[in-house]
Amino acid sequence: MLMSFCLVTSASAASKAELDIAIQKATAKFLALQAKPDKAIPAETLRQAQGIVLLNRTKAGFIFAFQGGGGLALVKDPKSDKWSAPAFLKATEASLGFQIGGQQSFVVILLMSTNATRLLTDGDIEFGGEASGTAGDSSAGVEGKVNEQPSILVYDDRKGLYGGAAVKGGALSVDDEANATYYGQYAPLEEILFKRKYKPTETANTLIEAIQKAAK
Repeated sequence: MLMSFCLVTSASAASKAELDIAIQKATAKFLALQAKPDKAIPAETLRQAQGIVLLNRTKAGFIFAFQGGGGLALVKDPKSDKWSAPAFLKATEASLGFQIGGQQSFVVILLMSTNATRLLTDGDIEFGGEASGTAGDSSAGVEGKVNEQPSILVYDDRKGLYGGAAVKGGALSVDDEANATYYGQYAPLEEILFKRKYKPTETANTLIEAIQKAAK
């Protein structure tokens, strides 16, 4: 019952102003992560990423819920290298695995190929066996070896880059209600991220600028 309550009170019922605040918080968390030399995502890795998912966790333990829209996803246009407007995600049941424990508050998932970005179009989004890296410091052995990386990389604000299954068990799904609220009409994820029918808002552009700056 407690888990159901957490999910019902997620940001799918939030107002546009509250969703803007969720984006602002994600931006601040991303900047804080990048300010930690031993946790920051290498610029070369960010330049090669074709998609990014930002998750802000509010519950400790292996079963959790997220604040805001549950999370944000953005996808890069492979031709122009421009980032899409964000699509909101919500949490369902999920486990972060034994590598993480119950203390992490912010997770960044990088989708390193166009095929990986298409995982976002699944009804329930699972980042399982393909998500990997080197447990411990985020920068060791990563910069300059992007072509050798797996298709999904996962970072958090406590461990940096870590290995093993990251988010599994139908962890995330599209938050259609939050997306409709934010864009003023029904806005399918496909149209937001891949068909680019919606332009980034001013708040979203601040996040995009932070990602682009970190990739330089």
